[in-house]
Amino acid sequence: MDAVQRIAQLRVELERHGYNYYVLDNPTIPDAEYDKLFRELQSLETQHPALLTPDSPTQRVGGKVLDGFVSVRHAVPMLSIRTETDTESSGAANFDTRVRNALDSPPEQIEYNCELKFDGLAINLRYERGLLKQATTRGDGETGEDVTQNIRTIKTIPLRLQDCEAEVLEVRGEAYMSRRHFNAYNDKQRELGLATLVNPRNGAAGTIRQLDPALAAKRPLSFFAYGLGEVKGWTLPTTHSGILDALATFGLPVCDERVVARGAQELVCFHQRIAAKRDSLPFDIDGVVYKVNSLALQAELGFVSREPRWAVAHKFPAEEQLTTVRDIEIQVGRTGKLTPVAKLEPVFVGGTTVSNATLHNEDETRRKDVRIGDTVIVRRAGDVIPEVVGVVLNAQEERNEDGRFNLFNFVEGKCPVCHSTIVREEAEADWRCTGGLFCAAQRKQAILHFAGRRAMDVEGLGEKLVEQLVDENIIRSLPDLYRLDLPTLSALERMADKSAQNIVDALEKSKHTTLHRFLFSLGIRHVGETTAKDLARHFGKLDSIMQADVEHLLTVPDVGPVVAQSLVEFFHEPHNIEVVQQLRALGVQWEEHEGISHQVLPLTGKTYVLTGTLASLSRDEAKSRLEALGAKVAGSVSKKTDCVVAGTEAGSKLDKARELNVLVWDEATLLANLTEWERT
Repeated sequence: MDAVQRIAQLRVELERHGYNYYVLDNPTIPDAEYDKLFRELQSLETQHPALLTPDSPTQRVGGKVLDGFVSVRHAVPMLSIRTETDTESSGAANFDTRVRNALDSPPEQIEYNCELKFDGLAINLRYERGLLKQATTRGDGETGEDVTQNIRTIKTIPLRLQDCEAEVLEVRGEAYMSRRHFNAYNDKQRELGLATLVNPRNGAAGTIRQLDPALAAKRPLSFFAYGLGEVKGWTLPTTHSGILDALATFGLPVCDERVVARGAQELVCFHQRIAAKRDSLPFDIDGVVYKVNSLALQAELGFVSREPRWAVAHKFPAEEQLTTVRDIEIQVGRTGKLTPVAKLEPVFVGGTTVSNATLHNEDETRRKDVRIGDTVIVRRAGDVIPEVVGVVLNAQEERNEDGRFNLFNFVEGKCPVCHSTIVREEAEADWRCTGGLFCAAQRKQAILHFAGRRAMDVEGLGEKLVEQLVDENIIRSLPDLYRLDLPTLSALERMADKSAQNIVDALEKSKHTTLHRFLFSLGIRHVGETTAKDLARHFGKLDSIMQADVEHLLTVPDVGPVVAQSLVEFFHEPHNIEVVQQLRALGVQWEEHEGISHQVLPLTGKTYVLTGTLASLSRDEAKSRLEALGAKVAGSVSKKTDCVVAGTEAGSKLDKARELNVLVWDEATLLANLTEWERT
């Protein structure tokens, strides 16, 4: 095969794979294989420069840095459409009524094409004989800017149309940045200490108007086609929905969220359906668009004040608004996380009135330089907590000079609720309160965790009861649980005497526990159930754990620097020590031993996996007995697994063990070995 044939073949393959990946979101080959084909094409084009064409997949990134954008007059004006500001269902009915009144003989039910109103930047793509020749912005509707080099970097836009040789076909649509790409880009920028994008729409607009195409290529954009400009040499379908179907067959991305609706009620249904799923879409929208589907009826309706009578944008409640920061406070979450929160002049955004918005953490607050008195952009999407997106800096001089605008300072080393020490791990952005057992903000979460089945196992102490006990100030800290009596519980709303007695009995029963359960129940950050078991087995006594320094803690298997530091910080907080002492004084107890720090147990260093159903003991019992002998019980099979214990109906883990030649035991073999090891 000569170079001409191979280049042609590679281009077809790469275009097909690129379309499947970027437009259909259905990759057909691994990224490494795509890169291999791409590099081969680059190499051949370098060797044979005469064969390089503008529509080659290799020509999507590059081009010289521009001094500015050239103005381009649109062959067909890019007009805006009317916006229906009524965000309720009546907006659809109003549009249908206007359309019917404007037609001489309206049909019984008018057919509409319903689409999404994308929150990006309008673009006109000019194809000549199927080849992308030029891309322009809307501009003022009459004249836009030539942004061809940047548009070529958008991989969802075909450089050559499939099976379309129209003399001229201008395709209009929206360049946008998906939420996934927006978040990934900002995460990378933060890692590099660089500026982030305010929102996906600004990200799209800023990318398209970037004078360096190579930089524009680093911001991944997408595109949806939704209409036409100038057309020569192509017979149009009779409906707008037919146009969109045809554009999709040409290889252009067309959003699947579109329907043909009949009458006002179906417009209302579309508006309501999209509003319900708005927050789950992979991109931002700010409404829907209704267009009379018949091109003949569009022509009859015509335009008014340079807006088409046959189309309207039906908006959703705004997700971003401007307001003023009145104050900045610190909120302590139920897990101890400290979050700076902007107290705002109330503003209606995202369908509700917002007066508080998160600033996420200290670093974000400083990076955005949010100050009391600033005008800020507030964003709310659905159930997402409102956040301050950024500051409007149109009054910078006044802001710098006016003493009322004080730079926000974070709490100086103390929790604002309980005054315990606050800490921030090196790899984390958030400050956290160390007074987990004492802090009022963490009270409910601490109690629920303490009473959990794998912790102290206080049966019947559920979320609603805990909320009631805390809200009525009956329980202020964990020891108060064991001060509860029958009269106090019986007096609670919806609490019968029998239920109250059951709680009292469950609390009394829970006093007799194990060291690892008690340690886990304290909710120490990074100390899960397995780590608690390792610590209890290694030290044997709670006092030994409480007094251990980082160096000593690191001698425990699977305890690393982060866990060790978390333990030291927790037991250096006087409030936490006081709670532990009170619990022990109230009768919470467990058996202690000298620890196994210098012992070698039969299964030390061995990894076991349990799968299937065991007849004579539960999975938890088998796990506990193995761990008591020094084994680590893992959840998946790997080359490092020493043995898989397979009960009845064992599944994929057993198959994996056989594939890796891992030792497999049945239940009888396990029991025999456990008995032997435990005897010694």
